[in-house]
Amino acid sequence: MKISIERGTLLKAVAQAQSVVERRNTIPILANVLIEAEGEVAQFRATDLDIEVVDKAPAQVERAGATTVAATTLHEIVRKLPDGALVTLTADAATGRLTVEAGRSNFSLATLPREDFPVMASSEYHSNFTANAAMLRRLFDKSKFAISTEETRYYLNGVYMHVSDAAEGGKVLRCVATDGHRLARIDAPLPMGAEDMPGVIVPRKTVGEMRKLLDDDDMDIAVSVSETKVRFATPNITLTSKVIDGTFPDYTRVIPVGNTRRLEVDADEFARAVDRVATVSSERSRAVKLQLEEDRLILSVNAPDSGAAEEELAVAYADERLEIGFNAKYLLEIANQVDRENAVFMFNSSGDPTLMREGSDESAVYVVMPMRV
Repeated sequence: MKISIERGTLLKAVAQAQSVVERRNTIPILANVLIEAEGEVAQFRATDLDIEVVDKAPAQVERAGATTVAATTLHEIVRKLPDGALVTLTADAATGRLTVEAGRSNFSLATLPREDFPVMASSEYHSNFTANAAMLRRLFDKSKFAISTEETRYYLNGVYMHVSDAAEGGKVLRCVATDGHRLARIDAPLPMGAEDMPGVIVPRKTVGEMRKLLDDDDMDIAVSVSETKVRFATPNITLTSKVIDGTFPDYTRVIPVGNTRRLEVDADEFARAVDRVATVSSERSRAVKLQLEEDRLILSVNAPDSGAAEEELAVAYADERLEIGFNAKYLLEIANQVDRENAVFMFNSSGDPTLMREGSDESAVYVVMPMRV
């Protein structure tokens, strides 16, 4: 195999591949990227056995062929080459080496046979549809912060993507994530062809990798879903992933419907105030108290070891007085999801879950559990 490829194009392809590769693994071939060259295209494939990414890039193919080489090493070499350089990759089966040449730089890397490289088995997809990149980005960006990191409840270690009924009737594509302390539920218009999609839990790592495909707002992403796998594809990159084998809990039971005490506050101002007063909170509890009175909100922290802080905000609140405590980190993460100017909080009592949404928009709903302060 011998190919020449522009440094920027190669860097993009190898960066996507090496981010999938697990740093520590017991199977040497899984640390490698499979490079296949044919026609005018070089294909870079990487896998950790749960996720597989295939990136196609235009290349001058002098001699078709394939080899595998350490993904991280190749990425580091290409990253350090000068911008605009033309990189030549030459695989020699006899010596088992891959030569990387650019200008006066020359590297010789050990390879492993392509036959040893595991290719993810293709599966029949129940549902195939096309979704806009901006829509998918909103669904996953706004929900991923609530993904659980607890290994014991593995079925919460991802975003539950499924078809659901909208509050105002009709069907929506919905993403939900929760860790038991907070919950995010985000809706988007249902794309054509997604009606019969099975609900799947997309793992955290897949969400992170897929996010890299979604930077171009005008791009359409081909989404394929089966009971066991999910695939996101652009014209050049295909990301295939196993889904989490488990049942996502009935999240609808956690979303409060009877909360009547309504607080409306400037989201940016609120987030900055929480961040400021939380500076003195103890690392362990990160507790911040909200004291609500007519048209004013007092945020306070009292940490015996480090000090106390208080800040007052002008808000829209016309209900009876309420004191409620939250983990500052959870409040901040939820407030940072708000794209509109105002955040609306709906409270019931100091011991009940609180609901938050963006202004009058019902398509993004967040729930946070209070804590004793």
